[in-house]
Order: sequence, then structure tokens, then C-alpha cells
Amino acid sequence: MSEIILVGVDGSETAQRAARRAAELAVKIDAELVVLTAHASDNTEVVSIGSDTWILDDAEQARKLAQRVANDVRNAVPGVKVSAAAGHGKPGDVLISDATERGASMIVVGNVGMKGLGRVLGSVASSVAHSAPCDVLVVKTDSK
Repeated sequence: MSEIILVGVDGSETAQRAARRAAELAVKIDAELVVLTAHASDNTEVVSIGSDTWILDDAEQARKLAQRVANDVRNAVPGVKVSAAAGHGKPGDVLISDATERGASMIVVGNVGMKGLGRVLGSVASSVAHSAPCDVLVVKTDSK
């Protein structure tokens, strides 16, 4: 059974950097990488303008974001085994519950929010580091 590494993404450049680092690590240890994003609501809205109708679905948008990042890392890191997923809830909670369900060996997150008040008030990285059922890698993704 192959190891599983989860990486949390939110569409930011720092999350993209964390995803690439996670992909590099996954290739080195022959693990599967799961790119995971969270959505706060299960809203589905139908918007009609003239004869055009759009269905806006938070869960579907989250899945598309995760898939876009998965495609990006697949192109950037040859040989990575990657899939995309989305979950409903707060990002830290989604990462922790998904890691538990999949039996993941590691969660990778970026370090944005780990400084100053972010540490006191809690960031995704901080909450995951404190509650994860597995190892956590906090990737230095800020530019300083």
C-alpha cells in the first residue's frame, strides 16, 4: 500500500508553492499526492441573465480549484501520482478529517499565517500541526 501525502490549497501562490514541494516529496518517497481544498458552504445558486443561465456551486468550484492545482503540479513535477479532492468545512478541519479517513502519512501546508497574531489566533498550519493524525510539514512559502 502506497503512502499518501495531503496538501491543502486555497488558490494562493503560497499554497501553489506548498503543493509543488509536496509533489517533489511524493515523488522521492513514491507516495500518492492528494491536493485538497475546502469550501465553507454547500451553496448552489442559479443565476439567469437574459437567456443565459449559470449554476454556481461552491463544492464544484472547490473541486475545480483542487484539480487545477493538481494539473499544475503534474506538469511541474514529472512522475508525481496526484489526485484532487474537496471537502466541506474549515480548511484545517477538512485536512485533518481527510487525513484520518485516508490514513495519510503526512499533511503539507504553507507557513502563511504562522507569524505574529496569526500564531496566537490560529492559522490553518497551526491548527493542523496541533491536531493532525500524522506528520505535518510546514513549507516556508512566504518570500522573506
